Amino acid sequence: MRHNLLLFYYSLVVLVYIIALPVLIILCFKQKYKISIPSRFFLKNNSAFKNEGIWFHACSLGEVNSLKPIFKELKEENINLSVITGTGYKAAKEIEGLHVRFLPFELFLPFWINKQKTLVVCEAELWPMLFIVSKLKGIKTILINARVSDNSYNSYKKFSWFYKWIFGSIDEVFAQSGIDKERLEELGAKKVKVNGNIKTFSKPVVTKEYIKPRKKVIVVASSHESEEQMICENLKLKDDEMLIVVPRHPERFASVDKLLQHFTKEKKLTYSKLSVGDDLNKNVVLCDKMGELVNLLAISDIVILCGSFIDGIGGHNPLEPAFFGKKIISGPYTFNQKALFSLVENIKVCSIDELKDINFDGLQASKVLHVGNINFLIKEIKNK
Repeated sequence: MRHNLLLFYYSLVVLVYIIALPVLIILCFKQKYKISIPSRFFLKNNSAFKNEGIWFHACSLGEVNSLKPIFKELKEENINLSVITGTGYKAAKEIEGLHVRFLPFELFLPFWINKQKTLVVCEAELWPMLFIVSKLKGIKTILINARVSDNSYNSYKKFSWFYKWIFGSIDEVFAQSGIDKERLEELGAKKVKVNGNIKTFSKPVVTKEYIKPRKKVIVVASSHESEEQMICENLKLKDDEMLIVVPRHPERFASVDKLLQHFTKEKKLTYSKLSVGDDLNKNVVLCDKMGELVNLLAISDIVILCGSFIDGIGGHNPLEPAFFGKKIISGPYTFNQKALFSLVENIKVCSIDELKDINFDGLQASKVLHVGNINFLIKEIKNK
């Protein structure tokens, strides 16, 4: 039965690849995909790992960054890392000692995967051929930081037979929480252990120290389209307060700049952009540079955590501002971050309309409650 399902699935993968070929060829010419698509779907400059070692697979930038403390603990090992996105690949290449590849499309995995000691897959990267082929080649398989969100749970249950098939090739699973453990076991996962979230393994590192303004600093962190405008309309800046807006996606810098210029002109407020200079002594500042959020969180007093005031995104990671002990405000839509929100104390949750009535002085500093056990995870990864 399992072999028949594998043959059917692989045949389906081949069919999908053939149908998608024209679109894939077009995407190769787009700047965003000019490296990842040729690498993943045509194996351009993307040979298999040569040396046997511990093979990690992560999807994108966030997962790559969260794995850094684990890489540090395994510095004596030969570490291979595969990724999906261009941003994840770029971040991984900057980590010393890693052998980095894009994970090929499933069609190529039976011929691309070489023998490794262990395969460690991060979060929800449940590619069937990745696990099944690895097991067939005698590789120990581990899924770490596993979770099943409320939104995904019902969808997963509808295809429980499919996930049971995948979990049949996964030796160990490390869940983020007890609820995740129960859900994963219901879907067929075996040897499930709760080990917290790997994002709690390391504290954020400040790469540039800004001079803190004398005013109270409010950072609008990882904002999405329409959130900046809603916050500007509902947040009444006092004379002793300033606002730093950090959009989630760099392609939106220009449109947010236009919005903030209009807003500050209308309200007769001073305005600047971080790309112009490091002077933060304005009423409103746009962070239009990548990699500066952590540095700005370090000098903040209040953090408005975005991706949570509009439905559909599901919130963002509250751990970074919490590690700094900042006062955190979030919108109500945090369904994708429930596990992380449960690890942080004193987050003020409100709707966008309630934002204008919040007394910032009455808020309590946030605190990280539970930190995952990295030593236990490292031991299991090394254990053959």
